[in-house]
Amino acid sequence: MTPRVDEVCYRDAYARRLEARVLEVSPGEGAPLVVLDATTFYPGGGGQPSDRGAILRTADGRSWTVRGAKRVGGEIVHELEAPDDGELPRAGDLVAVDLEWARRLTLMRTHTALHALSGVVWRDYGAQVTGGNMEPGAGRLDFEFERMSGELVGEIEAKVNEELRSAREVRVNVLPRAEAFAIPDLIRTKVNLLPPGIEQIRTIEIVGLDLQADGGTHVANTREVGGIHVTGYESKGRINKRIRLELVDAGG
Repeated sequence: MTPRVDEVCYRDAYARRLEARVLEVSPGEGAPLVVLDATTFYPGGGGQPSDRGAILRTADGRSWTVRGAKRVGGEIVHELEAPDDGELPRAGDLVAVDLEWARRLTLMRTHTALHALSGVVWRDYGAQVTGGNMEPGAGRLDFEFERMSGELVGEIEAKVNEELRSAREVRVNVLPRAEAFAIPDLIRTKVNLLPPGIEQIRTIEIVGLDLQADGGTHVANTREVGGIHVTGYESKGRINKRIRLELVDAGG
């Protein structure tokens, strides 16, 4: 069955704006909800926050702020800021979907930086990821390390920055489940978070460094990330250590 919603973010992370048709509008709980037949918005997941932006009605230029997106019933739904006059888009409206691009791009850079960190730690220290989260320009990953020190963290930071400067291509691919799970170490997290019913597995590869199952948005080359600085590390248990990082330059 062909999906009703064309979820552009998964195949083109650089798509900022497109035209779409409103399929459904509902009051929601705390925020009006809108379903479109196509969207550039990422709905959040895997530690990456959802996108923000706007929907603009083509007929009259009326706009609504999109404060977030989420997946409901298998489809991406846009959460609107409730307008003062109560007017909402209507089913059938032709609209322009417009991302808050600076925020999305920063999240893409941050997400790729975290994958570079994960790739270095796995390659050189054999430590799995036990958790993670991010915001625009900063993030953290938890690893299975028994010991952590400032010297080790400095070493890791230098290695990650070296990889980012290497201008490694970042590739997106979608594989049948059996083929994907035949790849050694594709699931880098301690717990496999992919439900059994998912038959197509999306992967992100930093060529020559890292290959993981992942659903988020990324830059196309590590040189776009710029550099990172490890802002802190801490113990979250006997063998669970957290590394925090932030982006330190503009990338691009």
